[in-house]
Amino acid sequence: MTAVPYLGLLTMALLVFCLIDVITADDGGVRHVPKMAWLFVVLLLPLIGSLLWLTVGRPIGAGIWGGSEPSRPRSGFAEYDVRPGRAVAQSPEADAEFLRQCRARAEEQRRVERERRRAEGS
Repeated sequence: MTAVPYLGLLTMALLVFCLIDVITADDGGVRHVPKMAWLFVVLLLPLIGSLLWLTVGRPIGAGIWGGSEPSRPRSGFAEYDVRPGRAVAQSPEADAEFLRQCRARAEEQRRVERERRRAEGS
């Protein structure tokens, strides 16, 4: 018996696993190139594309069947949960202070813009 038929079955199993993994991976966690590009790489180059996906493109910390739960607390806003490195308020006081600073900065920018428009109109 030769190992060639088994190599083909192994490649096919790896291809199917990687295709499912690419399709179910989070868009925000995929590394280096967009998810659709990884899908094409895995489809066009089954063995090499699958190995590249597993070593280079797969989200960091992904378990056997896809992405793992983030270790930080959920923020309640999906757009912050899918992007690693996004800050989540640690306390209501820190959040309130941040919002106060944002409002003050926005008001300052509005004031500067009003003064600029008055200067241009004069």
